[in-house]
Order: sequence, then structure tokens, then C-alpha cells
Amino acid sequence: MLKLGKKDFTLFLVVAVLAIFAPFILNPFPTDSAMAQFNAGYPDLMQRFVIFGILAIGFNILFGLTGYLSFGHAAFLGVGSYSAVWMFKLLSMNVIPAIVLSMIVSGLFAVVIGYVSLRRSGIYFSILTLAFAQMSYNLAYSVLTPITNGETGLQITLDDPRILGITATADGGIPVTNLFGLEMRSFETWNVGPWAFQFSVGYYVAAIIMLVSFYVAIRIFRSPFGMMLRAIKSNQNRLYYTGLNARPYTLAAFVISGMYAGLAGGLLACMDPLAGAERMQWTASGEVVLMTILGGAGTLIGPVLGAGFIKYFENIFSKINDQVVHGWVSFLPDGLEDVVVAIIHPFVGKGWHLTLGLLFMLIVIFLPGGLVEGGKRISALVSSRRNHNAGDAEAQAARQQPPAE
Repeated sequence: MLKLGKKDFTLFLVVAVLAIFAPFILNPFPTDSAMAQFNAGYPDLMQRFVIFGILAIGFNILFGLTGYLSFGHAAFLGVGSYSAVWMFKLLSMNVIPAIVLSMIVSGLFAVVIGYVSLRRSGIYFSILTLAFAQMSYNLAYSVLTPITNGETGLQITLDDPRILGITATADGGIPVTNLFGLEMRSFETWNVGPWAFQFSVGYYVAAIIMLVSFYVAIRIFRSPFGMMLRAIKSNQNRLYYTGLNARPYTLAAFVISGMYAGLAGGLLACMDPLAGAERMQWTASGEVVLMTILGGAGTLIGPVLGAGFIKYFENIFSKINDQVVHGWVSFLPDGLEDVVVAIIHPFVGKGWHLTLGLLFMLIVIFLPGGLVEGGKRISALVSSRRNHNAGDAEAQAARQQPPAE
């Protein structure tokens, strides 16, 4: 199916089911319950799950296959966002031209950065990409202010020409991004008893693009090109000794990865047509590295899991304050309640980074292969127990069988 092997098609089907039914899966608790704090099935957060999943999938093509660790992918994320907003300002509010332009511009930018950076490998390559990203960040804040609007950020206004679209709505407001008339911010709420499920146009547009991106990544992983990238990661010097030049392959991987990042940046602008230089900061590049390592570098689904993991902590745990914690432990005596809240306080709210850091340490120490390795270990444990129980049942049946005459 879809020119995929049975295992890859099953994996793609699992990701598709998770993406389609995310509004249900991410809203397990009733809206009026104390545990509703942990629900993540609202449009803005679900969009971030899939958009940063795209960013991590693209980064994994470079880092997971070739072993080249880039600390500059935030530059492509920012370039993609700026390109999309300029398309909204000049052409129309339709997201398709904006997405296409963000990928093209990011790809061209990646050719330039990759051509220079890939002359070195290892830590020197990482430092070069970090330097380019920081240069882009500072240029967006200062020299390129006419293009980027500096620290204020680039946004759409009523004065924009929009050649193929309206400059203002009927009530004089700024038009919103859309897909052939379907507004990205529109959503429907389905109330089922105490649960409320939200279905957003913007989320499903981003989810479909993520599924296409995931499918392309699978084809790259299983292609001869992907095999060559694995060979580069395994032993690049040996390739040179055989007469093969690895640089065109690494440059191609770098450009593809940059286009994925540009696509993610363009989608961010499609959901909220504002582009700022903060998307180019080194912290954004470090975030995608964490996503890939947490999920499992070199695996197909790992980066998507890592992106969801980090974005969940960033948006859910950061909103848990002392008042919420007091509500959870209100059944305790007053003195003990205050002690428990004081213990939990450093790990939630503004301290969510501490919780994420501890979890990251535990995963790196005990699960070097990331969340995917954890899933494989659980699956192997369940399978071994099942086989053990089946063996015990067969042995018991053999003991109960009457002896042959």
C-alpha cells in the first residue's frame, strides 16, 4: 500500500489515526473535572504538536540519517515564517502560496548555509550552523528591519496590497488566513456529556501536511538515497576511499531538512500571521534537537513523539500554579498541604523546565534510544510474558493428556 512495506504502512496508519482522532485522544478528562488541566485537545496546542512534529521529522533526516548535528535550524523556521507573511501581504490570504514560498526560500537559504557549513564535520559543523542562525537572528533585528520589521515583528495590515485578495473585510477588519475560503481559525465544538471536543480547520490542514511530510520521510529512509546517508553516518572516510563523494548527499539532506523547517515556519504563520526574530534564536534550534533525541534519533516516529512530549510540557505544565496544586491536595491538613505545595512548586509553572530536564536526563540515561526504545522494551516484555504463558498452558495441557496405550 502507498508503495510502503507492511511495517512502514502500519506505522503510517497509526500516525494517521492518532492525527485524525487527536481531539478525542487529547481530551480524556471531562471539562469540569480537576484533571481537565491535563487535557491538550484544543486547536492551538494540537496545531503546535503537528507543526513542530514536521520540524523534528525534517531535522531527523539530517541528524538521524547522516549524524550531522545542526544547531541552526531555527534560521529556516524564521525564514519560512517571514516568507509566508510576505506572501499574505503581497498576494492573498490563501495559505497554499505562502506554504510553497516558505519552502522555496528556506531551501535556497539552506543551499547557501549548507554549502559553507558542510565543508566541516562534527562539532565544527555544529558551530558553523549555530553561527549562521545567530547571524540571521541579529540581522532580522537590525540590518534587515525593512524586511522583518525588527523587534516588533512582521504582520499583516490594512495597507497591504494583496493583489489577488481583499485588503479588508466588509466590516473594515484585517482578513484572516484561509484555504480557499475555509478560515484557519474557525472550529466547531462537539459536546458529549461532560466532554467538549474541538475540531479546527487549521489543525486538520496542518495534520494532513504533517502526514504527507511523514510519508515523504518514510520514502527517503527506505530509498537508496537514505541508504547512502546511513553509510555517511557509519563511516564517511570509507566512502571517500571507495571513490564516492559524500558532500552532494549531505548537502541534499541539509536542504531537504531546511525545507521541512521552512514548511513548519510557514505553517506557524498560517495559523497566526505574525513572524518575529525570536523564532531564529539558538534556543529554538536546541529545542528541535531535544525533540529528536527524546523521541529517538534515526527512527521514523520518534521525532513526532518528542515534539508532542516537549510541547505538552511547555503548554500544560507551565500553566499549573500554586492555586491548582492547592486544589489537588486540599484534602490534606493545612500544614501538610502547604508543605506538599512547597515541594511541588519548583517543578510546575515557571519551573516546568526543571521537570522536563529531569525527564530528559532519565530518558538519556536509561533509554538512550528515546521514547521509541521505551516502547520497544515494553512490547518485548509483553511479548515474552505472552509466550511464557502460552508455553505454560501447553505444558499443562501436555500433563493433563492421558498416556497413549
